[in-house]
Amino acid sequence: MHSDTPARVDSSSPPSPESRAVRVWPGVVLVALFWCVFFGVRILDAPISTGFMSIMAASALMTLLYVGWWLFNGTVRLADRLFDVGVLIVGALVAGWFCHPSLGPIGLVFLGLPLALSAWTIWLLVARRWSASTRRAGTIVVLALVWLSQIVVRIDGVDGSNQASVSLRWRPTAEDLYVAEQAKSAPSQVNSAPLQPREGDWLDFRGPLRRGELHGQRIATDWSSSPPHELWRRNVGPAWSSVLVIDGRLFTQEQRGELEAVTCLDAETGQEIWAHTDAVRFSDGQAGAGPRATPTFAHGRIYSLGATGVLNCLDAVDGKPIWSRDLVADTGAPLPMWGFSSSPLVVENSVVVYGGAQPDKGLVAYNANTGEPIWTAATGPISYSSAQIATCGGESQLLFLSDAGLIAVAPQSGQLLWQYSVPAAGIWRVVQPRQLDDGTILIGCEDLGLVRLEAAKQQDQWQVTPRYKVRAIRPAYNDFVVCEDLLYGFDDSIFCCVETATGKRRWKAGRYGHGQVLLLADQKLLLVVTETGEVVLISAVPEKHVELGRFQAVAGKTWNHPVVAHGRLYVRNDHELACFDVQEPTNPAAGL
Repeated sequence: MHSDTPARVDSSSPPSPESRAVRVWPGVVLVALFWCVFFGVRILDAPISTGFMSIMAASALMTLLYVGWWLFNGTVRLADRLFDVGVLIVGALVAGWFCHPSLGPIGLVFLGLPLALSAWTIWLLVARRWSASTRRAGTIVVLALVWLSQIVVRIDGVDGSNQASVSLRWRPTAEDLYVAEQAKSAPSQVNSAPLQPREGDWLDFRGPLRRGELHGQRIATDWSSSPPHELWRRNVGPAWSSVLVIDGRLFTQEQRGELEAVTCLDAETGQEIWAHTDAVRFSDGQAGAGPRATPTFAHGRIYSLGATGVLNCLDAVDGKPIWSRDLVADTGAPLPMWGFSSSPLVVENSVVVYGGAQPDKGLVAYNANTGEPIWTAATGPISYSSAQIATCGGESQLLFLSDAGLIAVAPQSGQLLWQYSVPAAGIWRVVQPRQLDDGTILIGCEDLGLVRLEAAKQQDQWQVTPRYKVRAIRPAYNDFVVCEDLLYGFDDSIFCCVETATGKRRWKAGRYGHGQVLLLADQKLLLVVTETGEVVLISAVPEKHVELGRFQAVAGKTWNHPVVAHGRLYVRNDHELACFDVQEPTNPAAGL
């Protein structure tokens, strides 16, 4: 063999990572699967909790699988693999440190990581045949841009379909503008005359018996030729509270920067009369800032519960505090994920709210005059519902729904009378129970669907029997109403009609998002406020879904319950409150 014979190349040895294209298809598959889940839960109209947990789980799982795949990707040098994962982790930590509080860890998992991995995958597809040094430089730039985008934005809440509202973090919020506006305004003169509730006033959360029904009043219905006329509109601070209307005054709650407020307005003009404030603030990434509950009027006083657990008793005339309690201090209750949301219920001489403290301080009753604790009762640790008065077997009872199930307790003592135990740890239940007749109760929530219960007393023992459990409707945080033998409400984001006797669905139509409904009982009409602030008038008939009219009342995400009092419709959301004239014409035939 001559010494200058060329050396034979061993074709069986694998090429080095530097000389071959990067294998990217597993990353493409993982990213594509995540976005299929992300958009799939919306297309399939999955329940809110299911959609939220599915997307969070999909994001976490994709991240783990993606990082694992990349660390074992033999088409890239080990040093480069470790470098790229390090860039991803360091970027996430920096973004987590500097991001706006509204984003937080959940926002980064929910939004940041999927965007980062998607952008990185696109870059790898483009640069898969380029040099390692170019890929490294591009990875730094791409991931840095994604994490920078997470630092410069804030989340202005998430709607019922888990769609985030994103803004540049330095832009003033509606609350910022409102607080600045309030600093320049002055309350009107307070009339010292005691408030005298009138027929047609709205004194409690969802009205009489908390059923969301209007009786004894009629409204105009020909909205095509004569739509509701706007009487006034004003900015308000963020809150998901509804309103009360008593003797020409309107009461609600709101957030004003670092102050949580109970406000009294002139129902005729919207001008502020007084405001009571507490130096507390609550905010979460989904619902945003502000109180969640609606105040209650009784005994000439306003009872309100703030999102951090401050329970106030205020003079309804001038807002002066009579007494105040702190639920967290009184019970040791943890601050709920979405804040305290229980609208106070006044029963005789006690006011009842939900604290959720374990083991036996779930419901808490205070003396309505002094604020002294009277009794406590055990419930599940999670609920965003409110206590509800009912009558079973001729006995007055308090109903309450939590993640442990439905309980009935004696209003005077808190003694447990009966319970329907359906534990679902960690599931938030929001919707108010609805009594149909003596001992017949409907409960609805995402995990259970709709359940009809029969409670009867046999000798000295209560017996509770479920008559049916159906999935014809799965209300999330949208209360339903009952007209005659039919239930009307939201099956997730779509409106529907269900027979109360059988649980059979009659129709399902009307994509109104996660809105709220009010029954106009005398006219057999349904007034729906959509999640985007439209008001829709619907016939309460079982044959089919019939819309009679609609108009845009307020703009933006609207979860608050509407109120109709004295021919006026009040609609609010987290930044504005508007009043409309819906008075029926003098000639009744003109409004039909």
